Parts: sequence; structure tokens; C-alpha cells
Amino acid sequence: MAGGRDRVGYLLKQLQRASCMCPAHSHTYTQGIEHAATGKTDYAFEMAVSSIRYGEGVTKELGMDLQNLGVKKVCVMTDKNLCRLPPMQAVLDSLTKNGINFQIYDNVRVEPTDQSFMDAIEFAKKGEFDSYVALGGGSVIDTCKTADLYASSPESDFLDYVNAPIGKGKPVKVALKPLIAVPTTAGTGSETTGVAIFDYKELKVKTGIASRAIKPFLGLIDPLHTLHMPKHVTANGGFDVLCHALESYTALPYNQRSPCPSNPMNRPAYQGSNPISDIWAIHALRIVAKYLKRAIRDPEDKEARANMHLASASAGIGFGNAGVHLCHGMSYPISGLVKNYKAKDYNVDHPLVPHGLSVVLTSPAVFTFTAPMCPERHLEAAQIMGADISTAKTKDAGLVLADTLRKFLFDLNVDDGLTALGYSNDDIPSLVKGTLPQERVTKLSPRPQTEEELSALFEASMKLY
Repeated sequence: MAGGRDRVGYLLKQLQRASCMCPAHSHTYTQGIEHAATGKTDYAFEMAVSSIRYGEGVTKELGMDLQNLGVKKVCVMTDKNLCRLPPMQAVLDSLTKNGINFQIYDNVRVEPTDQSFMDAIEFAKKGEFDSYVALGGGSVIDTCKTADLYASSPESDFLDYVNAPIGKGKPVKVALKPLIAVPTTAGTGSETTGVAIFDYKELKVKTGIASRAIKPFLGLIDPLHTLHMPKHVTANGGFDVLCHALESYTALPYNQRSPCPSNPMNRPAYQGSNPISDIWAIHALRIVAKYLKRAIRDPEDKEARANMHLASASAGIGFGNAGVHLCHGMSYPISGLVKNYKAKDYNVDHPLVPHGLSVVLTSPAVFTFTAPMCPERHLEAAQIMGADISTAKTKDAGLVLADTLRKFLFDLNVDDGLTALGYSNDDIPSLVKGTLPQERVTKLSPRPQTEEELSALFEASMKLY
């Protein structure tokens, strides 16, 4: 283990040393000039978020909400595992009690693909629904958003709304049917965002659809549902919350992002860090630091799990408008190129790297790399996560946060880097190739990155401890 730790330390120092070559050792963001070279930077940001209702047992109000909307035919989307669990019964009880006409689609794939999205879209088109309910984690909610979008725009080609450069990235101009999301995991925050992520099988990478138009009408956050999450599902969801908060807080500022849209319709959902998103990101990070370990170690700790459920939504409000950057951009090929790894506590019949795990394993390397752009933010995050920064130097901000994250993950017995998922240095070129199309998020990194630097980040993430 000592040898592995030495190698990790060497790689992280090399990344930091490379960072120090650029004139970025200020206490504020200074990278905007390089980004601005591609066009005039933006001057505004926009906050868009679903309505949120939080409280124990709030699922019982679902049927009344649909009644109030005056809907006639509801599509309920979930997965086959949740169909057998109490959260689904709570949904069905509310719908039945309030006389709601509904059909169930329970074939959602954990970590969706373009094909699983298209299967759900076909179901939605045939059903001619006037509203949707998504019960589940990010996979279910994202699938339901996509089904609603394409059923509402039946003439559209699938790639029309998929993010460029993989898809055409067209703005959504059609009116969608109301979607109520009932999250059962504390991770993606998908109940608050206009983003839907999937594996594009042809290229073996994750991509997605990002538009304010697809955000849910309402998110019903019922902390009772989190009590049914197994240990590793809780952990990986929490890691997603952690990285949502860290990445949105350290993202390129909105007024340094380019190009400036010629029409507000074209302003991206992920706009860069901004004063309002910052508040939500820091709030979520404080909750993660206080409650995530408790939520993982004791499934009966209702206080911890309820707070993590709220942290997921809080981080969702933050990153749903600010965006994420390199941890997420690099995670998509990590998930998409999975070989044989099957995560514990996930009842699936295919190899699977859970999203939160694929994101967090690169975080020590990523934040070492980005720290010189905004060192004070990285030190603040490390302090919130428990580090003593009283004697820390600005130039060491990245290493301090990286060490804090590694200790946090080691305490939770998290897989020791990408090698534990079946990857080796031979896979780095493919991992880099899969990261390059993720410009929607990688360009929000406060520091631009070359292919060589991405390779170094992946190498540094092969072993953590």
C-alpha cells in the first residue's frame, strides 16, 4: 500500500507542478481569459429548478396533485426492483385512493442506454399519456424525462436533442406534459434538474440531454423512501452528491463562460458557478460531511438518511444551474467502457459501475489539477470535509483537498481506484477518447485540459491509497 500511495503522491504532485506553470496562483478565478478566446463571455445566469416538496410521507399527496392538474391518463415509470418495494406501494395507494387512471412501465434500465430510452419512448408514444410519474433514482427519472420529451415531439429524431457533439443539441421548443418525480435515492438530484443521462452504446460513452424544458413539474422528496436503499447504493449516491457540490462550486464562473448566447433560449442549463448555486453547493457539502458516513453505516439512521435526501436536492439545485466539470466528464467513459465489474447491492444482469463511484474515484486527481485556478474554494471545501487548513498554503490547496477526499473514501472502504474496476494504463487512451466529447461539462472546468493532462489524471486515478 505504501508503494501505491507514493505513486499517487508523485502523480498528483506532477499535476500540481504542471498547474503552477500557468499564471493562476491568485485567490480568485483567473482562467477566464483563455476561455474567452473562443468568443464573447456571458454576462448573466439563470436559475431554473423544479418545485420541491419535502417531508416524511409526502408521497401520499401524489394522487391529489394529479387530481389538481386535472389529468386523465398517467404513465408511472419505475424499475423491476422498486416494483416490489414499499415506495411503489405508497405511490399506487395514493393513485388508487384518488381515482387516478394510470399505466405502469417498469422496464427502466439501471444506468440507461439509448436503446432503453427508446423502449420507454415507444411506450410513452403508444400510451398517449397526459402526465408522468417517475418513481426511482436518477435512471428512472431521466428515462421518464426523455419519454415525456419525445412523446411530446413525436416527429423528432432521437439525436435531435442529445448534447453536441454526439447529437444535434437542438433547443426544446415543444410543451411537455407535467412530470412528478418521486426520488428513492439520495444522489442524482434529478428531481430538480433539466438533465437526462444515458449510455450511447455505439460510442461506448455516456452523454445526455440538457434543457430546462425537461425538468420535472414537481419533485416529491419523501425521506421514508431512503430507508430502503442498501449500503452501497447509499454510498454511491452520496458520492454523486459530494461531487455535484464540489464541481459546481469550483466550476468556471458564469461570466467567464463563452460564447455568450445570442438568444436566452440558447443559454445552457450548465452555465458555470454563480452566487446562488454557490450557496446550494456549500450547503449540500456541509450535509455530506456530517451525515454521509452515518447514512452508509446505519440504514436505520433516519436523521442521516433524511438529511442526505435533502442534500441530494440541494446539490441538484446548485449543479443543475452551475454545472459539473471534470469528475463527471471523465466518469462517463469509466461507466461506458465497463468490462466485468458488477457493483455490490445492485440487482442487475449486466456489468455496472454505479455513476457515483465512477465520479468520485477521479476526484483527488481532478481537484489537485483544478486547485490553482481557485485555491481558496478548494481549501474551503477541504475544511468543510474535516481538514485542518490553519497552516495550509495556497499552493497546496489541491493536495490538501485530495488527501481529505482519499481519507474520506478510505474510511468507507471504497474501491482502490480504477484498477479495482478492471482498468489498467492500457485503457487510458480509450478513457481519454471517451472524455473528449463531453465538452458540455469539461469546458466548465476552471482549467482547460489537454489530452496529455487527461491521460495523467486517469493514470493518477488508477490507485488511490
